[in-house]
Amino acid sequence: MALSNRSKSFHAVTVAAGLSVLTVGAGGLPTSAFAQSPALAAGPSSIAGPASVADLAEGLLDAVVNISTSQNVKEEDKGPTPQVPEGSPFQDFFDEFFNGEGGEGGPRTVNSLGSGFVIDPSGFIATNNHVIEGADDIEVNFANGTKLKAKLVGTDTKTDLALLKVEPKTPLKAVPFGDSRGMRIGDWVMAIGNPFGLGGSVTVGIISARGRNINAGPYDNFIQTDAAINRGNSGGPLFNMKGEVIGINTAIISPSGGSIGIGFSVPTELAENVFTQLKEFGETRRGWLGVRIQPVTDDIAESIGMPEAKGALVAGIIEGGPVDNGVIRTGDVIVRFDGKDVEEMRDLPRVVAESPVGKAVDVVVVRDGKEQTVKVTLGRLEDGEKLAEASTEADKQGTTDNKQEANRPAATPVLGMTLAPLDEVARKNGGISEGVQGVLITAVEPNSAASERGIEVGDVIVEIGQEAVTSPDEVKSRIAKLKSEDRRNALLMIANKSGALRFVTVRME
Repeated sequence: MALSNRSKSFHAVTVAAGLSVLTVGAGGLPTSAFAQSPALAAGPSSIAGPASVADLAEGLLDAVVNISTSQNVKEEDKGPTPQVPEGSPFQDFFDEFFNGEGGEGGPRTVNSLGSGFVIDPSGFIATNNHVIEGADDIEVNFANGTKLKAKLVGTDTKTDLALLKVEPKTPLKAVPFGDSRGMRIGDWVMAIGNPFGLGGSVTVGIISARGRNINAGPYDNFIQTDAAINRGNSGGPLFNMKGEVIGINTAIISPSGGSIGIGFSVPTELAENVFTQLKEFGETRRGWLGVRIQPVTDDIAESIGMPEAKGALVAGIIEGGPVDNGVIRTGDVIVRFDGKDVEEMRDLPRVVAESPVGKAVDVVVVRDGKEQTVKVTLGRLEDGEKLAEASTEADKQGTTDNKQEANRPAATPVLGMTLAPLDEVARKNGGISEGVQGVLITAVEPNSAASERGIEVGDVIVEIGQEAVTSPDEVKSRIAKLKSEDRRNALLMIANKSGALRFVTVRME
């Protein structure tokens, strides 16, 4: 299920205080993230829960806090302030709403509410990044009525987590992290938070699912729960029945902003390390492999001789990255990383990011149809992002020109593509990078197998079946060989004119 921040079909929803909401439009599809709309919570579950969680909740309420923030916003395009008759009973309302100045374009204060919890008696408090994002002032309200100003220690936008620090006069009640990996679907959980600004509120439910990908970030691995989570619950803890935090409540799916029993929490297996790094460094320091990857489809698995579709296919190596030395190659399929199986593409970024910078790890790859183990020393993601961004910009510039130049060499048709040698004239006319080697595609037949896979004029065939090709005749020969082996698909490595690589499978039937 794809969740998007934008929709052409439904009204957009904007950020408000204290809860990430994935709204659902009339057609039943989520349309936007990070928004709030007040609504009544769903009715109580008909499933009988534990006999009582009173004793458990009593020992945890003091560690859960309400977070209020304020932000000064300058409205440069604000229209004229409405005028009311002198002495009107509504004068105070208008003065307050328009900041009491009666001027135009002046600043106004936006307030928001969220939740958090104490993870260290010295005053460290965990919450969501979107709860405090852009705040000028952050205040933490405790269950006993104490209010303390908070300082932002650090944030991690990739997991939507943030760490705050207050200065208490005495040690605070803190709650421990539990192991979210040990939680099973159907286990009872308890959420405590600040729904609709009501203060410490307790809800109980079960874990509905694990490993949810809601397209909120690169490391999505959410716990799904039916414990009621509403506006203002964001940043609050999700407890197991031992009183350990196993998740941070972050988002819901809802047509109105209120709970319908589908809430999502960042698991502590991901969050605990983030908070540890924010506390120690004020920032995250994630491992980085320096590869571009794509999913292994059934067709690709068949083409490279894998018995099943799993792992992450290496579609490119980032120049200057940790594996730019050739230890991992384009076309490798990573199936295991540091002792952890990589079942699908999205597993790899998460397990790499959770690994320490500079750690030497064993990586199992499928190469030429056989598994091999290679040793890789990880770089730091934050240091490598500039390299990746620069490379991505080059990819964006690699758009193809659908016009065929005159005086091309004799063309060869195959699989719905017309091919020609990539000589210096063709390279210059097409603006193809010097580093790209292969066979030039000069035309693509509409509705052909190649067209279905997004192959375009100006692309270059670099490899077929993981073997390099340099001429149209070699392409025809490789296709003929694959057909003689009763292969249904040909695995092509395609480069755009800037050199960005991708793998596609093309039907040969």
